[in-house]
Amino acid sequence: MSEDPLILAFDTSAAHCAAALLSGDHILATAAQSMTRGQAEALFPLLKDLLSQTGKTWQDIDRIGVGTGPGNFTGIRIAISAARGLGLSLNCPVIGVTSFAAIHHGAPGATATVLAPRDMAYVLTPGAATPNLVPLASVEAPTFPPEPEVWAAAIASIARDADANTAAPPAPVYLRPADAAPARDIPPVIVP
Repeated sequence: MSEDPLILAFDTSAAHCAAALLSGDHILATAAQSMTRGQAEALFPLLKDLLSQTGKTWQDIDRIGVGTGPGNFTGIRIAISAARGLGLSLNCPVIGVTSFAAIHHGAPGATATVLAPRDMAYVLTPGAATPNLVPLASVEAPTFPPEPEVWAAAIASIARDADANTAAPPAPVYLRPADAAPARDIPPVIVP
C-alpha cells in the first residue's frame, strides 16, 4: 500500500505567513504568524519548522499549493516566487489557489469577500465568473477568508484535488492596477 502524497501549502497574501502539511485527508500540521511585513524572512523558517515537527523533509513533498491572491502585492509575489522555486528544485507540481477558492472551500455558495484598500472589497458572488471591486459597505452577507491556518489547509486540500497535468504555473491574481507612481525626480546623468 502506497503512502498518500504529501502536500505543502502556504500563503502570504494577507497580514500573515501561513502554512499547512496535508497527507491524504489528514492535516499533519499547520502554522501561522501574524505580520504586516517580513513574510520573505519568515516563510522558509516557518516551512522548515513545519517539516521538522512532522518528521518530514523537503524531498518528501509531492506537491505544493500556494495562495495567489488577491491581496497584498508584495506578499503574493513572495509566496508565488517561493513556491515556483521550490517546485523547480523538488521537481514537483505547484498549484495556485485564489483567496476566493479558499473561502469557497469552507463555505460553498458564499459571497467570497477579500478586503481591498480604501474601504473597498473584492467580491465573487455565487455563479459569477469574475470578481468585482465594490464598496465594502455594499456587500450583503460577506464571507471573508478563514483564519490563516485554516486558509493554508484549504489551499492544501484544493492543491491535492487539482489536476497537476493541466494546471498552469501559479500567477498573482491582481484585480486592479498598481497604485504606485513613477518618481517625479529627474533621473541622474550617467557618466560614461
